[in-house]
Amino acid sequence: MTIEISKEARADAIASIQRYFKTNMDEEIGNLPAGALLAFFIEEIGPVIYNKAVTDVQAKLEQRVAELDVEVYENEFQYWRKSSRTR
Repeated sequence: MTIEISKEARADAIASIQRYFKTNMDEEIGNLPAGALLAFFIEEIGPVIYNKAVTDVQAKLEQRVAELDVEVYENEFQYWRKSSRTR
């Protein structure tokens, strides 16, 4: 599965990489090299982050499904119990 980001997010990420290099590496990086570095990170490291997010969501969903019976449980055969209380 290929991880893709929007054009706007890509442009913002490239600008962020360029700013990072200028601030922390004391050198500038051009638009093309920053874009290539971003592409490398998305292809190489992106799947690790994506898989972690999927695992986290899966665990949350499993937790919610496990709690579902408590949230929507309805006592059975309650007619006579309710009826005897009103008399």
